[in-house]
Amino acid sequence: MLENIIKERLATLNPIELKIIDQSHLHKGHSGNNGGGHFVIHISSLSFEGKSRMDRHRIIYQLMQDLIPQSIHALSIKAISPND
Repeated sequence: MLENIIKERLATLNPIELKIIDQSHLHKGHSGNNGGGHFVIHISSLSFEGKSRMDRHRIIYQLMQDLIPQSIHALSIKAISPND
């Protein structure tokens, strides 16, 4: 299951909190989607301490790079440090 793969990849960031929401069913058949899933990721990790929002997103996209765009069509990310 793709959600489990995402969770395993994000585990490398030692998340304090992690929530993955599959919203693929809301986007079936929309233009440009070749079948990849749509996911919302809420993650809190000390790995994000001192990093910009853009850097946090880059980290997550690097972990998912081989899954985009075939398996994952879209990600919505909220990545925070516990101290934010």
